[in-house]
Amino acid sequence: MDFGLSEDQLLLEQTLRSFLSDRVPIERVRELRDADCPNDRAIWDSLAELGAAGVLVPEAQGGSGLGLLDAALVSEALGHAVAPTPFLASSVMAPVALGAVSGSEACDWLAGIASGEQVFGVAATELFSVREDAGVSLKAGVLDGKAMLAIDACRADFLLVALDSETFAVVEVAAPGLEITRLRTVDATRCTAEAVFEGVAPKAVFEAAGSAIARMLDAGRIALAADTLGAAESMLEQSVAYAKERKQFERLIGSFQAVKHMCAEMVAELEPARSFLWYAAHSFDAIPTEAPLMACQVLAHISEIAREIASISTQVHGGIGWTDEQNLHFWFKRIGNARHLLGGPESLRERAAELEGFAATA
Repeated sequence: MDFGLSEDQLLLEQTLRSFLSDRVPIERVRELRDADCPNDRAIWDSLAELGAAGVLVPEAQGGSGLGLLDAALVSEALGHAVAPTPFLASSVMAPVALGAVSGSEACDWLAGIASGEQVFGVAATELFSVREDAGVSLKAGVLDGKAMLAIDACRADFLLVALDSETFAVVEVAAPGLEITRLRTVDATRCTAEAVFEGVAPKAVFEAAGSAIARMLDAGRIALAADTLGAAESMLEQSVAYAKERKQFERLIGSFQAVKHMCAEMVAELEPARSFLWYAAHSFDAIPTEAPLMACQVLAHISEIAREIASISTQVHGGIGWTDEQNLHFWFKRIGNARHLLGGPESLRERAAELEGFAATA
């Protein structure tokens, strides 16, 4: 039995990494970090032509109709390149939620996502981490309230808003009464925003959609874990390359036992996590009853080991690793931001304990 990736999946991974290396080098990322929103629609259009935007969209709506493992490979490649794109919200979370509900509007939006013509942001933070005065409610057919840390909302065309664990709405970003303000975090490569609603009329409201919302969060967490794994992998590769070039006391630092151990520790942490990620992504489609637990566990685990790898990698680079000019901080900050974007390790483990029956459900 083959527990590895298929030839098609390996080709997908290779194609995307080659594209990102050529079209989104770190110099381009530097240019985008100071923009109002780092998500460049030109880059996104090119990724859509490669099929990345519609990886989870059914073929009937013009997508690739692939599984979450394929989406995880795309996400890993994007994290490896620290590429600023709306992939997490627009190509993973929104298609999973929209694909689980019925209606012609949902089909039209899925087709728009697949073509790259429509980009979705997702506001769902309040489902697992409610800040003071945050939350959006639907009354008399309009939305009022505030959603914090909406993912990829800047430069999006539509915003998918989770009103509660059973209901979500789709809103046009240009709708009267909706104000979206980018919230800058340490990670300049990912767009998060505050969305304020004042009498906003939604394009559609989907009720009794608890399963769709839960699946959306599971898919997002697995894809985010893949992105984090890719970023950690890049930091490891950069550390090994640096250790082969940097000399101290007329010797390559890679020849020092301490540096060898540091690089070996990073590999030992990273490689088992890769198979964990593959299984979690596989379970989403093949064993859906396991997906909620796997999503929580894989993101919690990879968030922890990636933070350690980011720290060790920076130490291998010595003093230069802490400077802006060196570039390593882009991956360091991406890992740090992703650690809390869809729930921190502590809250994810608590949720996993509830799913396993080891703790009372909140």
